[in-house]
Amino acid sequence: MRSNLPPRLLLSQHPSSRARKLQSFPSAPAASLVEAVEGALGAVSRGRAGGGSPSAAARPAPRGPWWFRAAGAAPASGQASCCRAVRVPGPPGDSSSERLCVPRSPVVGKASMGLLNGDALLSVAIAVAVFLLLVDLMHRRQRWAARYPPGPMPVPGLGNLLQLDFQNLPYSFYKLRHQFGDVFSLQFAWTPVVVFNGLVAVREALVNHGEDTSDRPPVPTNELMGFGPKAKGVIGAPYGPGWREQRRFSVSTLRNLGLGKKSLEQWVTEEATCLCDAFANHAGHPFNPSALLSKAVCNVIASLIYAHRFEYNDPIFIRMLKFLEDALREDSGLLLQVLNSMPVLLHIPWVAANVLPAQRSFMALLNELLTEHKTTWDPDEPPRGLADAFLAEVHKTKEKSESSFNDENLRLVISELFTAGMVTTSITMSWALLLMILHPDVQCRVHQEIDEVIGQGRRPEMGDQAHMPFTNAVIHEVQRFGDIVPMSVPHMTSRDTEVQGFLIPKGTILFINLSSVLKDETIWEKPFHFHPEHFLDAEGCFVKREAFMPFSAGPRICLGEPLARMELFLFFTCLLQRFSFSVPKGNPQPSDRGMSLPLVAPSPYEICAVSR
Repeated sequence: MRSNLPPRLLLSQHPSSRARKLQSFPSAPAASLVEAVEGALGAVSRGRAGGGSPSAAARPAPRGPWWFRAAGAAPASGQASCCRAVRVPGPPGDSSSERLCVPRSPVVGKASMGLLNGDALLSVAIAVAVFLLLVDLMHRRQRWAARYPPGPMPVPGLGNLLQLDFQNLPYSFYKLRHQFGDVFSLQFAWTPVVVFNGLVAVREALVNHGEDTSDRPPVPTNELMGFGPKAKGVIGAPYGPGWREQRRFSVSTLRNLGLGKKSLEQWVTEEATCLCDAFANHAGHPFNPSALLSKAVCNVIASLIYAHRFEYNDPIFIRMLKFLEDALREDSGLLLQVLNSMPVLLHIPWVAANVLPAQRSFMALLNELLTEHKTTWDPDEPPRGLADAFLAEVHKTKEKSESSFNDENLRLVISELFTAGMVTTSITMSWALLLMILHPDVQCRVHQEIDEVIGQGRRPEMGDQAHMPFTNAVIHEVQRFGDIVPMSVPHMTSRDTEVQGFLIPKGTILFINLSSVLKDETIWEKPFHFHPEHFLDAEGCFVKREAFMPFSAGPRICLGEPLARMELFLFFTCLLQRFSFSVPKGNPQPSDRGMSLPLVAPSPYEICAVSR
């Protein structure tokens, strides 16, 4: 045995032995053994790659302790199944090479794999669980602040996601409000959320602190729809220069196209006439009015954007409305909340490829329409619609890198205007006709007022609204009772702010419970019943109520509110001027309970429209 070999390494040195065997490593760590063998194998392979056995000076130092080396002869053939020979350098200062017989993987590898599959795997699982628990505690640490709003205890990892009914969030919030007050907190996975309820808290948050609460939270699933650094749209854009630029453009363009003027009023009135003709085609037989209402309202938006009107039987038109209806269903439910709360899941290829199929189809169809529209655009001509005006801005600002006018943003602005402008108004009209057949006495009074103010000899005009207080009150009560947007688009705090005595940290998502305002039991006489007198004083004059905010409030108030008010009045009065509506004979009385899509639409129903 060599004089410098540690006594703990016992090797057979006799020349006649069948092989030199590694017999015992009582105190050498397993990691050191493996590192030594790997280093030795690396040295051998490098030597072969260089064309022969390298000299001692050229060899790199092997990994592991130098004493894991030995000299001897090659192993006998019978030893190949349990050992393998490795040529390694000698100790420091010794240029000779030696051979070492080490156990093969059945001896070392299987033992280590057994540890990994057993105790080691359990240890790894416990370590991961502890790590995730610490991360979860870190994300919810702000809940322990002195003035943070109270709320239900979240579950580690998922927060309060499983404690809410995402098909009926207003009712979930109604119960939590009675438990925790007008301002309470939630945890969506690792995302902090604060919910505001009631007129006082909502107005303080949106109006008094509008500059601090008007930001938008990032929505990871929006990136699948084309949202990016320079494509934010207008409704979902962060509160900043880009949003102001797009908001200012949209409002001014709608005005230039006739909003609030006779020109746009004539467009709406003509579309209302087409709608009445479509109703008349049913000749008093039962039908569901929802599809026709959607087509009429969508044509108003299409006229404003593309200066184009679709025929009601146009296949492209029908396909677009179907995609839009399916896209609304995709926006509700737990899955979307989980994906937006845990965006890492969107990096899974299967998930990213299969989520939101209807919204992808809707965006693809809008792209086709926009591409076709561009071929007829003439920059030297006045804009025919909002798309032309946007393209002109793109042309003017193409040298400004910070501008929000680009082709990607154009498709997002158009999609938002279609979705927000078409769906909300058409659903409100569906509620209006449903409530007329459920309350024939109210319908009779509307007929009477129309006959007195307008008659049957001309079409309704916006100027008639001031002389029709009861009809105006009915339309407002339809919006209040229908409550089609119970939750406004989520807001986010852009800085630390104090509301109702609570300190809301920067970056907190805010849910504005508009339903709690429209049906506040302390404000409305009959909050859960259809009651037009909510908007009439003792003399029968129309009264605008402070708690009436179906379009939200503050800097983010719906930019299409003036257009929606015009459409609701003209469509409603035109239909009631020409028809009496009733429940089909033999049909059960339809329900006035809505369905969340996430917008609240009435349950499907049929009506009979009989000409007056």
